[in-house]
Amino acid sequence: MIKLIDLEVYKLAIEIGDKVWEIVDKWDYFNKDTLGKQFVKAADSVALNIAEGYGRFFFKENKNFNYYSRGSAFECTSCLRKAVKRKLVTQEENILLRKLFERYFKLINGYIKSIGQTINQTQSTNNLQDDQAEYHTNFHVNLDDVLTNDSMTNDPMTQ
Repeated sequence: MIKLIDLEVYKLAIEIGDKVWEIVDKWDYFNKDTLGKQFVKAADSVALNIAEGYGRFFFKENKNFNYYSRGSAFECTSCLRKAVKRKLVTQEENILLRKLFERYFKLINGYIKSIGQTINQTQSTNNLQDDQAEYHTNFHVNLDDVLTNDSMTNDPMTQ
């Protein structure tokens, strides 16, 4: 069994939390106290839920915590959207976080799919010779829409 600290999705989730902290730490008190705290809590929750699921005995519990992790990541994308709109993040920070989240969503979906499968099942269902196969899941979302457009208001979030 692979160690938690060796899971690519976990390492990426830690990186996301650290990057969000670094960005929010520069904000003024009001922005930190309102959106900032929520953003940091959600970003930290991405990695923390992966860790909590990893420590569970049953596969179903592990999957559930990884679903919570994915939900926290979606919460972060909403915080990022608000931060962009309020001009709290630079264009470079926005692009960096969007790329990190795009990679995270691919990794977490593959990880969730793999939980509970044996090595033989994983190889026969995913054809692991192709690195992209681990990312194929039935959970489809247009990441560009999630990360750049508020579907309720059709508000493009580009800088």
